[in-house]
Amino acid sequence: MTDSKRVAFLGGGNMAEAIIKGLLREDSPTALMVAEISVERRTHLAKTYPGIRVVESSAQAADWGDVVILAVKPQQATSVLTTIRQAIGPDKLVVSIMAGVRSASIEDALESGARVVRVMPNTPALVGCGATAICAGRNADGADLDCVETVFAQTGLVVRVDEKQMDAVTGLSGSGPAYVFTFVEALSDAGVKNGLARDVASKLALQTVLGAARLLAETGEHPAKLREQVTSPGGTTIAGLHVLENGKFRGTIMDAVDAASKRSKELAGN
Repeated sequence: MTDSKRVAFLGGGNMAEAIIKGLLREDSPTALMVAEISVERRTHLAKTYPGIRVVESSAQAADWGDVVILAVKPQQATSVLTTIRQAIGPDKLVVSIMAGVRSASIEDALESGARVVRVMPNTPALVGCGATAICAGRNADGADLDCVETVFAQTGLVVRVDEKQMDAVTGLSGSGPAYVFTFVEALSDAGVKNGLARDVASKLALQTVLGAARLLAETGEHPAKLREQVTSPGGTTIAGLHVLENGKFRGTIMDAVDAASKRSKELAGN
């Protein structure tokens, strides 16, 4: 991270750990502090990342950090923001990865002119292949967005969006890994149903999804064009695609994204 800023994490769950991993590819671990109420998680983080400071107090971490990353569950937002209110002023950059919590809600709770950037990452950030969207609150500026983009670029792709688009991001890339995991599991099950050993079916299903995604990324072709390259007239693939169309596969995926986006709005009270 640039300018040797001190980064404090409030919450030490999987997503916080993914970001920590990314930062440690570039920075000294002495620039990081994590506040986590779980003794088990504190022990894990301290053992796995020697040198980072791990504490129990959110107020302590917020006071210490130049950049304060809110990595707690949305349901904990009110209590955590109340706890750190006195430690946050306009000199600090507050970054929220809490799904569905609007930047204005954070700004109002802190009552300090806080600079807030809202972020929606996803779990593939754990392996440096995440998809993250960021947007600025009313007091954050371009330099703040640059700072946050630098942090999250260590975990994968970063895009900038308007905050009104964040619910759609949550439904698509935030929840999307779960849809892919379900698809891979279904492919594997189908292979077993048709006589393959479980380990063979699972390996083939996983590599098929990895390979298809890489082909899309490296060719830049539209998915429909690549699909047509696999689909011979009267062949096996078109027979399978026919079943997917009858089952409203694409419509079901769209409905899933819609439902997750709607739930994100509900969490925000909208």
